[in-house]
Amino acid sequence: MKNGMLYTDMGEGLEQERRRCKELLYDFNLTRPSEETLRASLLGELLGDMGRDIWIEPPFHMAYGSYVHIGDYFYANFNLVIVDDTYVYIGNNVMIAPNVTITTTGHPVDPELRRPGNQFSIPVRIGNDVWIGSNAVILPGVTIGDNSVIGAGSVVTHDIPANVVAVGNPCRVLREISARDKEYYYKNRRVDEE
Repeated sequence: MKNGMLYTDMGEGLEQERRRCKELLYDFNLTRPSEETLRASLLGELLGDMGRDIWIEPPFHMAYGSYVHIGDYFYANFNLVIVDDTYVYIGNNVMIAPNVTITTTGHPVDPELRRPGNQFSIPVRIGNDVWIGSNAVILPGVTIGDNSVIGAGSVVTHDIPANVVAVGNPCRVLREISARDKEYYYKNRRVDEE
């Protein structure tokens, strides 16, 4: 599972670990908005590692939880799904919009290989200061470089370098982040306008 080779997770003794994750997520997803301390405690039990000031809006879904490592100042909006059959590393100051899926796991294209339930898992790495737009899907083995923006609805099938805006299906670099982005926060809306 951890080396990127084909495996099946049925009957491998992993059910208890997945069930533990699902039980903790059930409790997390049913917390009241005012139960911030309980949410943080549950995330501490769920995640492999977490930094300061982590905020994840319920509902939230994971496979194991223990393979997810999140840095400081992380925000995820509603319906974040992380299929963490192996490691997911998320840096500091990362923002994730609603309905994002991050998956480390896929299945072979060949139906004979797929039929017995074979799958593979390859780590995903998301750098510091990354923003991932709504309905984006991050596929196995992808690395997203520091400061980059992934546009809404993108399907990220390969690595994205640092300091770029990348969009589409499949996701491609649209442009580099530039000095203009310090002056205009959205289209032609200037930062210093009232």
